[in-house]
Amino acid sequence: MRRRIAVVGGGPAGLTFARVLHRHGHPVTVLERDPAPDARPPGGTLDLHEGLGQLALEKAGLPAEFRTLSRPEGQAMRILDVDGTVLRDWRPRPGERANPEIDRGQLRDLLLGPLDVQWDRGVTQVVPGSRDGVLVRFADGRQETFDFVVGADGAWSRVRPAVSPATPQYTGVTLVETSLDDIDTRHPDLARLVGDGSVAVYGVNRGLTAQRNSGGHVKVYARFRAPLDWHTDLDLADAEAVRSNLLALFDGWAAPVLDLLRHGGAFAHRPLYALPVSHTWTHVPGVTLLGDAAHLMPPLGAGANLAMLEGAELAEAVAAGPGDPDQAVRAFEERMWARAAEWAKITTSGLARLVSPDPAEAVALFDQVQPA
Repeated sequence: MRRRIAVVGGGPAGLTFARVLHRHGHPVTVLERDPAPDARPPGGTLDLHEGLGQLALEKAGLPAEFRTLSRPEGQAMRILDVDGTVLRDWRPRPGERANPEIDRGQLRDLLLGPLDVQWDRGVTQVVPGSRDGVLVRFADGRQETFDFVVGADGAWSRVRPAVSPATPQYTGVTLVETSLDDIDTRHPDLARLVGDGSVAVYGVNRGLTAQRNSGGHVKVYARFRAPLDWHTDLDLADAEAVRSNLLALFDGWAAPVLDLLRHGGAFAHRPLYALPVSHTWTHVPGVTLLGDAAHLMPPLGAGANLAMLEGAELAEAVAAGPGDPDQAVRAFEERMWARAAEWAKITTSGLARLVSPDPAEAVALFDQVQPA
């Protein structure tokens, strides 16, 4: 008998799991709370690493399609001092494909392909150990049972409580996001500042990063240490009030850098949360977690890559054939925990250095991890 398999969440982890399982001839249902693929902005660009995200796409049979969509030039990185002085200006060599960029929306559409995605299917609870399998309850009051349920539903996972009581904790760092459209035509000076990839500026306990996406779209991220309630007297829906607050926070920085905030559109408030570095759980038959649901960590380029590779590896383990599928999932979890713990340590340390009392720590971190 074929197992009834569901993955909760249509992000990179869930879609990679489903796509690899589909490639092996196993049906899988993707349960996604969004009413449609384009119901909300997909987020910024992702750099997919060799041996992680790119390996996952190879397992999904999609490396050629990825190469067509990805932007190797997006690996470029420029670091400025707060006065505008260029401290580092790294550009990839011709043919360099260690970490090419791809827009999240393009990656989503690439992975969706032939998958069975049930849109507008918000999950509220997962109950393992029921008579007919794992019970999944939905926001519309319906419920359904599956033999195996994978939680790939992000930081505030509704599946996680089925295996773990852990909840994300605030890291002390907040990120405020804005964006600029058609930057090459409307803001050519800022387009040159950002270049083909990203530009970053680091100050005392704060930083500003602008990252090019495709189609002349640039995401801008202001990152700073603050209490979780720093915005109590600020209406986050008032773009001009948020802009004024941020310009005051970065007062004294070079005018071109501040122009990234002056010309930004709407602002999104994103406090950064993380799960414990070595988050594990006692194995629960019929349920497991992937990506941020399993190991939420600071967003420094590892999360989506790990999530995709985990999705591909779990799918291969489930599709391996005869044998105890529960034992295969246990073995997968052990591998995932060990690898994720190492990356959680790296990203936690990295966030402390990027948003530091000593801005030189951020530059030193870049020198440490950037290819020569």
